[in-house]
Amino acid sequence: MLNRKPRVLVLIVAYNAEKTISGIVRRIPAELEHFYEVEILIIDDASQDLTFAKSHEASKGGDSAFPVRVIFNPLSRGYGGNQKLGFQYAIEKGFDLVALLHGDGQYAPESLPDLLDPLRKGEADALLGSRMLKSRSALRGRMPLYKFLGNKILTWIQNKLLHAHLSEFHSGYRIYSVEALRAIPFERNSNGFHFDTEITIQLLIAGRKIEELPIPTYYGSEIRHVKGLAYAVNVLGATLKARLQEMSLFYDRRFDCAPPETYSPYTLKLNYTSPHTMTRDRVRLGQRVLDLGCAGGYMGSVLRETKHCSVTGVDVTPPQRGTVDEFWIHDLNLGVPRIRAQDYDVVLMLDVIEHLNKPEAFLEELRQALALNTSIEMIISTGNVGCFITRIMLLAGQFNYGKRGILDATHTRLFTFGSLRRALRQAGFDILETKGVPAPFPLATGDNWIGRTLLALNQCLIPIARGLFAYQIFMRVKPQPSVQSLLRIAEEQSRAKARVLETDEWTLHDASASDRPRL
Repeated sequence: MLNRKPRVLVLIVAYNAEKTISGIVRRIPAELEHFYEVEILIIDDASQDLTFAKSHEASKGGDSAFPVRVIFNPLSRGYGGNQKLGFQYAIEKGFDLVALLHGDGQYAPESLPDLLDPLRKGEADALLGSRMLKSRSALRGRMPLYKFLGNKILTWIQNKLLHAHLSEFHSGYRIYSVEALRAIPFERNSNGFHFDTEITIQLLIAGRKIEELPIPTYYGSEIRHVKGLAYAVNVLGATLKARLQEMSLFYDRRFDCAPPETYSPYTLKLNYTSPHTMTRDRVRLGQRVLDLGCAGGYMGSVLRETKHCSVTGVDVTPPQRGTVDEFWIHDLNLGVPRIRAQDYDVVLMLDVIEHLNKPEAFLEELRQALALNTSIEMIISTGNVGCFITRIMLLAGQFNYGKRGILDATHTRLFTFGSLRRALRQAGFDILETKGVPAPFPLATGDNWIGRTLLALNQCLIPIARGLFAYQIFMRVKPQPSVQSLLRIAEEQSRAKARVLETDEWTLHDASASDRPRL
């Protein structure tokens, strides 16, 4: 809530609107001045008629109770492109709210007081005027039946894919808080009519609160500029990309706008087959665990609670309190930390090796550090870049890194079963077990029958072609003794044997002395 009147920019996007623009300006309710400091911005998108002249006349005459500014684009920027200009203007000029109107009169300016009110009260970050909230009101407002049905179908699909509950995605009557606009990359959006869909998706991803209020329907001439089929394809394309990005199968910077505190690329997966469940099943009761790259300490917490293990975590940032027994701050890209191999029974490297700049060198150094402990084992997991999901993306011409998954943007190296096996063997590890891990479908689709069915199918396919159908690689390995460790062992054994021989010689000497005849 502000201690002053909120500053509102009424943004009117106009194209060939010479017959309607003056009326739109006059119809903006003067009563807004009681609650807001209002300015009107008209953006003429390279109109071929007298739109600019009529707009300029409105700015100089008495058509409006509020100041009017007119901007003319010498080249058409498109419906979305003009919104970008208006939003940038609002940000630079310090406005609090932006209300979007169309220059053809399709949306009633008289509704502005009601639509602005929830944002003035801090109850929403965006307000969409909906023609679908009141049953059949859109049809009574002369919306063509095929467009009514198309609107309904598209909105239903978008709600399902985006986990939303809007009555309409396709209204152009919108109010945004400028603070919310600052939080999303709207400049990356399309310049076309599906800009409205893209910005709605961004607001949903950013966790912004969107409210709807009913508005009257009037079908003006602007809709003639919209190609319905192309618009629907673009809308569905943007929505599907956002959904695939949520599933870590696609990445588009437009939709990378989730608040940092609500996102973590590392999610503990214990309700279905994953490297976490496989690790939990293989670590034995009471073992001493070294967790390299422990992240938030999630795996350590599980092993402490379920297997009563003692866990030492290593990472560049501390884990959550109480998840490990001991923690060392160390960047694994600087090499292996100083390890007393005798202090541990198991070493974990779960989804770590793909983040290292020089994984082969790290594995070689780690093997040297662990080699003196002849009983220690290591559990390692990483993504399988040869997975069918990645291959399909390549077939479609896609190989873009994203927020998480096999192509996490923080990954520096990618592995197949064969390349990881070679890296481990050449570094001096014996491979005790190799398993393929299915894709985390419940994480992508929700823990429902769809996710469980896909997971079960994936698990059935992995034994047929592990390199193709496994999403991740899981291995249990053991370090071979190094030449240095073998030399030390040989030296220790030599010293031990020498001590035994010396003891035997003294014993024999004493025995010989006792057998001598006494005088």
